[in-house]
Formats: sequence, structure tokens, C-alpha cells
Amino acid sequence: MSQTSRLTIPPPLSLYIHIPWCVKKCPYCDFNSHEHKEMQNFTDMESMYVDALIKDLEYSLPKIWGRKIHSIFFGGGTPSLFSGKTIHKILSQVRALTPILYDAEITLEANPGTIDTDHFEGYKDAGVTRVSLGIQSFNDAHLKSLGRIHNSLDAKKGIEIAMHHFNEVNLDLMYALPHQTLDEAIDDAKTATSFNTQHLSFYHLTIEPNTFFFKHPPQLPLDDESAVMQETIESILSEHGYKHYETSAFAKPKSECRHNLNYWEFGDYLGIGAGAHSKLTFHDKMIRESRYKNPKQYMEKVNSQNMIESETIIHDNDLAFEFMMNHLRLIDGFTIQNFEEKTGLSISVINNELKTAIDKKLISMDHGMIKPTLLGQRFLNDLLSIFLK
Repeated sequence: MSQTSRLTIPPPLSLYIHIPWCVKKCPYCDFNSHEHKEMQNFTDMESMYVDALIKDLEYSLPKIWGRKIHSIFFGGGTPSLFSGKTIHKILSQVRALTPILYDAEITLEANPGTIDTDHFEGYKDAGVTRVSLGIQSFNDAHLKSLGRIHNSLDAKKGIEIAMHHFNEVNLDLMYALPHQTLDEAIDDAKTATSFNTQHLSFYHLTIEPNTFFFKHPPQLPLDDESAVMQETIESILSEHGYKHYETSAFAKPKSECRHNLNYWEFGDYLGIGAGAHSKLTFHDKMIRESRYKNPKQYMEKVNSQNMIESETIIHDNDLAFEFMMNHLRLIDGFTIQNFEEKTGLSISVINNELKTAIDKKLISMDHGMIKPTLLGQRFLNDLLSIFLK
């Protein structure tokens, strides 16, 4: 009998909506984003893409029939290229097609170089409850090296406008940037905390394949230097009341990103839009699927009800690793009961791996709670490799 057949209650379900366009492709970005160089035609493209999104959701309904949406996330790309009116149209159709929790978190990613007061008013009227601003840095030299279209003044103005309209605002920043010093990283952390937003994300810049930085590597801080940056940033954020709850995420009390938490807690999510990914649980299987990446091809495929480029069944042998790959990003870890409920597996199937991780001081296990140690957090990839079959 398949282990997944023991999963009698599906996990919470989230909806991810991908907006694939940007004004400019950043040199470090490996997300599915495309520059829309013909700005005068973008309004027509926007309308066609929204129609495709709605059809995509309609065609996907049998896979999620009767399940409530716990959170919605507009990611990209740059979702804030779309007007409030367009976001309203999308969310109205989502509400008409699916049951959504009355207090569902609805997040929209925004670039400080593409928004103003009218944008945020439109997003709030559409039903968006949370905004995530791609700040990256408050240092103009670093913003330029990262290829961002905004400057530090735009960033600060965007934060103030966002906080005027929304109670829940996240700031995305990065550290270990090209030629960045420790003092500059500290300045970014102190500036970020000065706004007192409910949530902050600090990501270590990594060089990913298929990016400009991969082909033309910039000079980055040494590993020891970036480790000091990380520890110092975490200390500053802690002093300002932010709890470190996920590898790169920090939140004020009760302000964790519910959508991302659902990912890390091995919940389900339906992704619609070009290149979007899904993870869905059924009574007899668990699958991952991805849609075609190219926006034009995606829209064509939706019209023929053939937008899924690949579908993979998560087999029993991979379930433990899939669970660990997500849950071990959470600082507080997980319970044995949670592991067994989410995978249908007995914890005994990973006893050897758990012992190895404990012996290497990468995880701790106490009263049914398993969590990464500080060493495990720092060397997460090494920890995860233990559970890879």
C-alpha cells in the first residue's frame, strides 16, 4: 500500500499567481521574469494574460474542488506593474471560482520603482492585505550594481506609502553583495528596522545558474565575512523585536508570512501563471507540477487546456526528503506527529538519518520536537543532504 494513501486529510491550500514581467531583468535573478520592452503594447498583453490566468484557474478547479484557499500570493516578476484595477479583476474571479477563508492573507510583491499612492490604494481596494517590497539595499551604489531600477530615496518613499495603506508590510533585503562591507550591511539592517514594518526578509546573495552574475561573477565578500554579516544582522533584528522564524525571514509577533509558512510546513499550493509550480495532495498520491515558462507560449497552451509542462508524482521514497527540505527551514522545527501526519510515514523510516544529523550536531531532538541547531541553520544544505536518498 502506498504511504500517501494514508493521508486522509489534505493539508492547507494556498494559491500562487505569477506575473512574469519586469521593467529590467536583474543580474542575480533566476526567477521566471521577462523584460517587457514594448511598453506601449503592455496594456493589451496585461489583458490577455489575465484572461489566461482565469482560464488556468478554471481548468484547475477539479484538482482542488471544495478546498478552501488559505492565502494568495502575487509573485514575479513584478506584480506591481499591473494596475489595481487588474488585480481587482483577478481577485474577483478567484473569489467567484473558489472558496477563500474570510481572513485569508493576500500578498502582492511590489518594486519601489513601479508604485505610487494610486497603485497602493488600488491594491487595497482590490482586497490585498499585505505588501512585500523588493528593497534589496538602501545603498545607491549597491542598488546600481544589482541592476535595480529604484534608488534609496524611492525605497524609503515606497515604504512610507505602503505603511500608510497596509498594516502588514514586508521588506526584502540582501546581504553579501558585491564589494559590500560589514558596516554597509549593518547600515541596511538598521535602516530597515527604523521603519518598524511587521516583517523583514534578509537573503544571502547567491550566484545562480542562468544569470548574468553566473556568466560574469562579481567580487563578493568571503564566506567568513558574509557569515559575520549574517550573525550581525540577525542580532540587530532580534534587538528590534523581530523573531527569526525561517532561514531568511524575521517577523514581529503574529506577523509571520502565512503563505510562505504553508510552503515550509509542507502544505499544498496551486500555482497559476507562466512558470508557476504546484504541489497538490490527493487521496492516493502527491504531485508537483509546473507550467510553461514563456508568457506567450503559456497563454497559447492555456487556450488548448495544455498549460502543464511537467507533472511528477512524489514517491514514498522521496517524501521524507521533501518534507525535510521544507520544514528544516523553520527555526522551531517540527513535531514527530506533524511528520507522520503530513507524509503518512512512520518517523522510524528516518531513524538512521536522524541519528547521523544528531551526531553531527546539525539537529536536536527533544520530547518529540525536531529542530535544526544553529550549526544546522548555518549549513542547511549539508543537513538536508543527509536525508537525500
